[in-house]
Amino acid sequence: MASARHTWIAFGAVVRGRGLVSRRSCAQHTVHQPHQILTNGSNSAHITSQRFSTTTHQGQGDGSKKSEQDGGKEKTPKRKAAARIQTSPTSLRRVALEAQRSSKVIKGRGKRAHVDPEIETKDVTAYCAAETYNLHIAKHVLQQEGYEPDPYSTDLFPQVLHVQTPNFLVRDEATGENKAMGAGDVFVFPSGSVVTWNVSEKLAHHIVERVLAPKAAEEGHLDRLEAEDLAYVEDATREHSKIVGDTIILGTKATSSEPQHHTVTSSDQGTSDSHEDGGQPRREVDDILAKIAFSSALARSTKLAVLENMLSNYFETTRSIPITLSKGSKLKFGREFILRKTGELLHIRAQLNLYSELTDSLPDLFWDSPHELGLETYYEQVGRALDVGVRIKTLNERMDYASEIAAVLRERLSEKHSTELEWYIIILIVFEVAFEIYRLSSEWREHKNSESTEALTREWLLKELRKA
Repeated sequence: MASARHTWIAFGAVVRGRGLVSRRSCAQHTVHQPHQILTNGSNSAHITSQRFSTTTHQGQGDGSKKSEQDGGKEKTPKRKAAARIQTSPTSLRRVALEAQRSSKVIKGRGKRAHVDPEIETKDVTAYCAAETYNLHIAKHVLQQEGYEPDPYSTDLFPQVLHVQTPNFLVRDEATGENKAMGAGDVFVFPSGSVVTWNVSEKLAHHIVERVLAPKAAEEGHLDRLEAEDLAYVEDATREHSKIVGDTIILGTKATSSEPQHHTVTSSDQGTSDSHEDGGQPRREVDDILAKIAFSSALARSTKLAVLENMLSNYFETTRSIPITLSKGSKLKFGREFILRKTGELLHIRAQLNLYSELTDSLPDLFWDSPHELGLETYYEQVGRALDVGVRIKTLNERMDYASEIAAVLRERLSEKHSTELEWYIIILIVFEVAFEIYRLSSEWREHKNSESTEALTREWLLKELRKA
């Protein structure tokens, strides 16, 4: 009996051991299987935790001390799974946010690249109100207005004059509230152009028309003021700038070669100190240089637009010449008109090809700039975006046609002058012939008159000869 009883006890222990192993494997399976789907949401993690705790309690139901210890060990995978749940979604979310942040400004690739229309952009505007600016006088008058010349010490004066405007408020039409737009930049070029970045239209016109025009402008033409607009947006994820469509993407991210914030840890005090070695000011100077490059190209386009309008006005005043010649009629233009039109054409051509840098592939401003900044690339990008090269070629071709009209006018002037000389000569000849005819007729009349002095003298001579 005793041996039989021991046999049954051993058999029961074996059966209980197999049941515990089965429950333990089921509990572990319950932990690891939900871990694959926990990343989909917190509700699944909560349900899995409940299932795990229920299975563990079932494993502890036999009241043995060993099973309680096993149940305590089985809780460890739960904490590991929870740690994975917290780190995995965070890292994935971080990657998604970085990807969204890097691609939020420019959408698409290649020729389909465009700026996200939902992004708020700022304005960059170029004004051309004079043939040239005296930058020394412009610097003086802007200082009198309270502006600081060259605040970032770019040392590009007198090739370009840079001043900054203070913050200004703009009323938001959607909310009706005033929002700060930040400081603006104004660049004055000796070619007669002013380019403003993030400057209100009212302030820009005040600087161009009230501050610079009276004193600094030479051969100003406010009546023919030309302005061109572009948009720009600052992208903190890009090191280099570019232009997409009619929007300038201004990269404000510090380059990898620039010095950044460094952290120095003190082992004695157990604290860390952060030191800035000037990386941010250098980034700001690079941004100003990039703005100067874009501004120079935009000023070039605006100056070209002024010459295009001048040539269009020239064609309007000489439009009737080909029609008159086609009808076989004479050109009824005076000498003053012809000389004025010839001078206007020569002035336009000189402004395009001689007295400005419009036809230069790269202005002198960029020869001394660091090559790694790529300022010449920015200049060329704006030129391609605004078709400056094509417009210069077209303008020269139109001036060739205008030169033909001017040549016709000069021929007309020369022909008219020659005709006048011919008439003067003819009139002189007529007067000479008339005087000669009058002299001959007077002599003939005097010869026929017997009472004339000549007749009496002839008669006296005849008498004297007879006496002799």
